Parts: sequence; C-alpha cells; structure tokens
Amino acid sequence: MRKIRFIAQKEVYHILRDPRSLVIVFAMPILMTFLFGYAINMDIENITIAVADYDKTAASRQLTGDFINSTYFTPSAGKPAFQDPERLLKTGGAAGILTIRPGFAEALANGTEFELGMTVDGADAQLALAVQAYSNVLLSRFLLNQLPPGTNIGGVRISTLVKYNPDLKSSQFFVPGLVAILLLMISALLTSITIAREKETGTMEQLLTAPVKPREILLGKIIPYVVIAFLDGILVLIFAKVIFGMPFVGSKMLLLLFGLIYVTAALSIGILISSLVSTQQVAMMAALVTTVLPSVMLSGFMFAIKNMPTALQVLSHIVPARYFLVIIRGIMLKGSGLQILATQAAALVMLTLVLLTLASRKFKTTVG
Repeated sequence: MRKIRFIAQKEVYHILRDPRSLVIVFAMPILMTFLFGYAINMDIENITIAVADYDKTAASRQLTGDFINSTYFTPSAGKPAFQDPERLLKTGGAAGILTIRPGFAEALANGTEFELGMTVDGADAQLALAVQAYSNVLLSRFLLNQLPPGTNIGGVRISTLVKYNPDLKSSQFFVPGLVAILLLMISALLTSITIAREKETGTMEQLLTAPVKPREILLGKIIPYVVIAFLDGILVLIFAKVIFGMPFVGSKMLLLLFGLIYVTAALSIGILISSLVSTQQVAMMAALVTTVLPSVMLSGFMFAIKNMPTALQVLSHIVPARYFLVIIRGIMLKGSGLQILATQAAALVMLTLVLLTLASRKFKTTVG
C-alpha cells in the first residue's frame, strides 16, 4: 500500500505541473455543460399563432390572452381574414390559427359540448405536433380556471399529465446525459494520457526497475483520477443545479455507487488505449474517438436506441454510457431505486468487470 501511495503522489505532482491536465479536469466539464445545456435545446417556443375570435366575449378574450401571452406562442403580425383564413399559413405568417366560433362563452356557462378550431401548418411535422400539444395544455389550464368545480364541456375532455419534467425542458433530459459523457471522456482521456506520457518521456522504464509490481503501478496511477472524476461529476451536477435548475429526487449515495462503477469502466478504457499507443497526442485522439462518439450516438443521449438499425442496437450494448444514462436519469429525475434499475446496474457491472480484466491483462503484458 505504501508503494501505491508513492506512485499516486507522483501522479498528483504530474497533474499539478501539467496545465493541459488541469484545463481538461476543471474547465472542460463546465464549458461543455454550459454550451450543451443551452445549445442542445429541442424545446419549441414562441411559435407564431393567429386567433380568429368570432365569439367576442370576455371568455374568448381570456382564452386568446392565455394563448398569445404564453411562452409557447407569440401573436402573428397579421389577422386571419374571414374570406381566406388560411392565407397566414400559406404565407408563413403563422404556424397555427385558433378559431373561436360564436357560442363559446355560452357553452362554458351551460357545460354543453363545444369544439374549438385549430388549423395547423403541417409542412413542419415537429412544429405541427408542438402546436397541437401546447394547445391542449393551454386549453386544459383554461378550463380548470374557468369551469365551476365538477363540470365539463359535454363529451370533450382534456387530460394532460406530464411527470418528471412538467415544464418539458429539454435541459432536464440532456444535462444528466452530459454528466455521463463527461465522466467517461475525462476518465478515459486522463488515464490514457498519463501512461502514454510515461512511455513518451522514457520514465516507464524507471518505474519498471523500481521494486513495484505492475498492478501497484496501475492502482497508483488510477486512484488520483478516480478522485478527479468524482470531483468533476459533483462539479457538473452543482453547476447544472444552479444554472439549469436540475432536480435531484433520488438517492445521492446510490448514484455515487453507480458512478464509481462507471468511472472504473471509463478508466479501464483509458488503460486499454494507453497500452496500444505510445504518444500522448495519439492517446488523446483515440480516447476522444472511442468515448465521445459512441456515447453521443449509441447511448440514447440524443437518439432513441429502439429506432436504430439492429446492428447498431447490438453494438450499443458495449457502450457503458448506455446503462449509466438510464441510471442517472432515473435517480435524478424519477427517484428510481436499485430494484427498478437492477437490469442496467447488472449490465454496467458486467461490462465494467470485462473492461477492467482486459485492461489489467493488457497493461501487464505491455509493462512486462
């Protein structure tokens, strides 16, 4: 243990004297969280909408105000013409037209059936779906505020329940995924660099002549980066909480436990890379290619795995971020426990053991 401590201290000195490592450790996670959290934004807001109010009552004006004053919609510059109400859609002046026929206020008062009209520009399918979804949400809120308790409008019922992310903020979906990707990238990148640096500078031979075993070298070099990875993860979570208002409703200790397993898998990838290359530059490139691209494309971070071709779905099973993404989102947003996350936890543990075994054997072969 004493030998491992000396090697770990030596590695800490290397990190403190190397500005590149310090930038990677502290600046990059914060910068990437900030950029990705704001840049990767699939929320569709401020959709231009027009309202044709033929009821002209206090109730219709209230509904109109609820629509155009929300963050979802913004009023169009033009007004729908009675002769050609779809002209605004044709010219791109609005993405949707809400039509309030006469009798709206009366239907509210009597609880009779009534139908509002919403004409949507379907040229942009995603925008059209957003108009429909937001319209239902706003109408549901209006009815809850306007109708007397226990009444409804005929057979028309709108029931919208959004759990775990009631404001439909895409940042709450992406930021936990960013933590997973950053932990994998930073851990693999730093461990691949440190061993490659020993080879490049010729100090690996000095370590081999010292009275230490390969596994002691391995442990001594890994321990500082386990601590750094945890600090990075905590730093990003704090940043996400302060800047993006991320919730954390689950067990922090459970997330730390899974984080330790996940970081071990990432460090194993870095050791494998360092065993195959001889320079720091090549190690950095290899670490980025083997961690960032698969994690972003094949983990479910941006694209649903079930919608991928079968071959890519099979390939995604060897990506550690696939399992940790489900774990971190489940714990942070839903408060999921070990019983719910058992499948992902077992898969992550098995993959980590395989990677750690391969890395250990390859490292012994290399230094031996």
